[in-house]
Amino acid sequence: MKVIIAEKPDQAVKLAAPFSSIKKTGYIEIKATSLFPQGAYITWAVGHLCELIPPEMYDQKWKTWKLETLPIIPTKFDFKVSKGKEKQFNVIKKLVNDRNVSEIIMAGDAGREGELIVRLILNQCKVNKPLKRLWLSSLTKSAVEEGFKSLRSEEETRPLYFEAISRACADWLVGMNASRAYTLHLQRKGVNDVFSTGRVQTPTLALIVKREREIEAFKPEPFWEVISTFNINGKKYQGTWHKDGQTRIQTAEMAKKIAAFCEGKEALITDVKIEEKRYQPPFLPTLSSLQTVANQRFKYSPKKTLDLAQKLYVKGYISYPRTDSAFVTKGEASTFPKILKALSNKTEYAPYFPLPKQSLIGNTRYVNDRKVTDHYAIIPTEQIPQLDRLTTEERNIYDLVVRSLLAAHEDEAIISTTKIETLCDNRATFQSKGKMIKQQGWRIVYYTDKKSGKEEIYLPNVEKDERGMVQKITVKESVTQPPKRFTEGQLINVMKTAGKQINDHELEKILMESQGLGTEATRAGIITVLKTRGYMTVSRNIVAPTEKGRLLIDALGESLLTSAEMTAKWEQRLREIGKGQASSTDFLEQTKKLVNHLISEAEQQITLLDLSSHDLSGFQRKTKKGKRKPAIVGMCLECGGTIIDHGQFYGCSQYKASNCRFTISKTILGKKMRQKDIKALLKDGKTEVLSGFLKEGQSFRAALVWDKERKKITFHYT
Repeated sequence: MKVIIAEKPDQAVKLAAPFSSIKKTGYIEIKATSLFPQGAYITWAVGHLCELIPPEMYDQKWKTWKLETLPIIPTKFDFKVSKGKEKQFNVIKKLVNDRNVSEIIMAGDAGREGELIVRLILNQCKVNKPLKRLWLSSLTKSAVEEGFKSLRSEEETRPLYFEAISRACADWLVGMNASRAYTLHLQRKGVNDVFSTGRVQTPTLALIVKREREIEAFKPEPFWEVISTFNINGKKYQGTWHKDGQTRIQTAEMAKKIAAFCEGKEALITDVKIEEKRYQPPFLPTLSSLQTVANQRFKYSPKKTLDLAQKLYVKGYISYPRTDSAFVTKGEASTFPKILKALSNKTEYAPYFPLPKQSLIGNTRYVNDRKVTDHYAIIPTEQIPQLDRLTTEERNIYDLVVRSLLAAHEDEAIISTTKIETLCDNRATFQSKGKMIKQQGWRIVYYTDKKSGKEEIYLPNVEKDERGMVQKITVKESVTQPPKRFTEGQLINVMKTAGKQINDHELEKILMESQGLGTEATRAGIITVLKTRGYMTVSRNIVAPTEKGRLLIDALGESLLTSAEMTAKWEQRLREIGKGQASSTDFLEQTKKLVNHLISEAEQQITLLDLSSHDLSGFQRKTKKGKRKPAIVGMCLECGGTIIDHGQFYGCSQYKASNCRFTISKTILGKKMRQKDIKALLKDGKTEVLSGFLKEGQSFRAALVWDKERKKITFHYT
C-alpha cells in the first residue's frame, strides 16, 4: 500500500481521477490497479500545513518586543502544525504511519515550495519510510498516469527542500529581527506603528518610493514645436520642424519666427526612406508575462491572475503556471498539433485555422530543451474546456494562453515605416514619420496595444525632389512630462528586471539570471503583502506608496534591506543550494551575521532620520478605548471650525453641530495628499506646486487653491 500526499484537495481529486476510487474523510482510497497493485491512499495538505514556531516558543523573553532582547536567533529551527489545520494533519499522520503502508509518494506542486510543504509534514509525523517524488507540469489524465509511471527518487529533489527551508528560515530571521528593530527605534521617535520588513518586499517598496520621489522632484519645462501641413501636387501630409533631429524649441518667440518664415513658402522633398521591419510573434508566456498582459487588458492584479491560472491548471486546462521559462521541450512541441486540432473545433478559434506553421519543432524561439529547467512555458493542454462553463475571468486567462500558442504558429508581422524630409525655402527642415502594416501575421491572433492613444499615421506616396507648398503652419505648445507611476502589471516587470538598478555588471547578471526580486511564484504575494500591510495603495491599477511606506524607506536609508544587490547575492546562493552546489548550514550562518549587522545599522539609520517632511498623524498613540485620537490639521475654510483627520479624508468637526460638509479627500486625481500640504491650504489658501496629479492618463503639476467666491478647491496650473 502507498500513500500519495498532494498539496491541495482539488489536486488530490485530479490525481485520483484516472483510477477507480472511493472518497473518504480527508483522503481518497484508490482501488487496486496495475500501477497500484495493492491500492493507494491519496491525501492532501491545505497549503502550508506546518509553519515555523514563533519566537516565544523558543524563549519567553522574545515574546515582548524589546531592543535589548535582539537578536532573535534560535539554535535550531522548529515547526508546528498551523492553527486550524490539525484535523487534516492527523489524517495524514495516521495514514503514513499505517503498518500496511510501505512507500510514500510526495505529490506537492513541482517546485521548491511544494517540496517543502510535504517534507515538513513528514518530518512532523516522524515517519521514516521509502519516499518517491511525483513531478508534473499538467494535471490531465494522461500526464498523471505518465507521472506515476516515471516517479523520481527523493534524493533527486531533496536539494529543493534545502533551498526552500533555507529561504524560509533566513526570511524569518531577517523579518523578525529587522521588523522589531525598526519598529522599536521609530517608536522612540514617536512613530507608533508596526513596520514589517522583508528581503523581497522592502527593496520592492524602495523601487516604488523611488519612482514617487522622481515624480515629485520633476520640474516640468515648456517647449514648442512647429507643425507644417504640406501640399505636394495635391498630396497632403504633416511634418515637424527639426534641427539635427531635435524638434523641441525652447522659446515661443523662436517657434513663432520659424513659423512666420515658413508660411506660404515653397517646399521640397529632400529624402524619402522606406524601411521594412519584421516582428516575430511573442514568446510563449511565463507567469510574469501572463500577469503583465492580463493587467494591461483586464486590469487583473498579479495575484488574481495567478489564482485564475492555478484554477485552470488544477482543472487540467493549462500547464503548471508558476514557471519562469518561455520555452518548451521537443516532447511538448510534438503535442501541439493535437492540441491545435482540438482548438480548431472551437467557434472562437476556428477562423484562425489553418495556421501557416504546422509545427514548431526546430524553431528555437520556442523549442529549446536546454532552456527548460523544472517547468516549460504556460500552454493549453490537450484537455480543452467547454468555454461557456468557465467563469468570464477564467476564460479571459485561458484565452490569453491559447492565443499565445496560436500566434507562435503564425507568420511574422511586417510593418513598413516611411520617413520624409521636407525642406522649406531652402532653410527650414521638417520630418514626417508614418507606417503601414504590410502583413498582419500574428497580430491577427494576438492582442496588441490598441489603447496607446496614438493614431496610426499614413503618409502619401511621394518621391524625392517633388515640390509643393506650405499650406498651413501652426505652433504647438507642450510641457515635459514626469515619469509615470507603475501599474501592478508593470510592477511585476520592475521586480523581474530589478537587475537594472545594480551598477556592478556581475551582480546585475546574477539578479537577471535569478529573475530579479522574488520568483515567479512569489511576486504576486509580495505585492499583496505591501498592500495589506499599508505600504502601498492601488487606485485604478496605479501603484502609489503610502506615508507609511515612504517613512519606512526613509528610515532604512542606505540599509542593505533596500538593496537589490543583497537580494542578488541571496538568490544566487539559494539557487546553488537548490542545485546541491552550496551548503544550507553555511548560508544560515551568513544570514545570522547579516541579522546582527541589520540591528546595528537600524540604530544608526534612525538617528539620521528627519521626520519633518512626514505626515505623522496616522501614527499617533491610541486612546484608552483603543481608538486613535484624531489629529487637528487646521481651520475650516467654510465655517471656521476645526478640520480633523478622519482616516480616509479630512473633515470639519462641526459636521453634526452645524451641518458643515467641508471635506478634503486624501487622494485627489490619483495623488496622495500629504498633511503638510493640507495644512498649507487651510492656513494660506493655497499649496506649493505639486506633482503627480493624473487626468485622462496624463500627469500634471498644479497648486491647490481655495476659491473664496465659489467656495471650492481649484487647480492653479503652472
